[in-house]
Amino acid sequence: MIISSAEFICSNTKMDKLPEAMFPEFAFIGRSNVGKSSLINMLTNRKALAKTSNTPGKTQTINHFIINNKWYLVDLPGYGFAKVSQTTRAAWEQMISQYLQQRLNLMSVFVLVDIRLAPQKSDLFFINRLGELNIPFSIIFTKSDKIPKTKIKLQVNAYNKTLLESWEELPQQFVTSAENTLGKEELLKYIEGIRKEYISEN
Repeated sequence: MIISSAEFICSNTKMDKLPEAMFPEFAFIGRSNVGKSSLINMLTNRKALAKTSNTPGKTQTINHFIINNKWYLVDLPGYGFAKVSQTTRAAWEQMISQYLQQRLNLMSVFVLVDIRLAPQKSDLFFINRLGELNIPFSIIFTKSDKIPKTKIKLQVNAYNKTLLESWEELPQQFVTSAENTLGKEELLKYIEGIRKEYISEN
């Protein structure tokens, strides 16, 4: 899939304010500072479609982008170590939970994981929660350019070993880099396949 257009639509914190559910939707989420905005910009060929920041917790709303006038890309607030109040964090969690469970056109959630790190409790908790809610998801390993190529497979295998302690089957996975566009073609092809399936069923 070639992305020829990518436009920001809106930012919201309320379900009733989200765009009309007329296109298939793909959401991106991960721990704060995992490289989510950089990945979105890389996928869409835009330098600043999603706002990047060195400060964790930059994304605080549900951000919708329309891609090729055919599908929605959604940038969700991060979780984990963002320096925000407990009240704000609780509000984020409730907003994200409502979105995940109520958004009827949500086709898949992409959970971003920093490939350099050992499995984090917050990531595993969120992944298991998606499983409990029966929400389709995939895992995107980010920042693969930050480690030697020989270590990439070792890190992925170590992560999967932890997942298999709770899961019988592993979810779809992608290894990416916003710096050298690794994984871009594979990820967009995967999204396009789901989009076409959605269209054929509707």
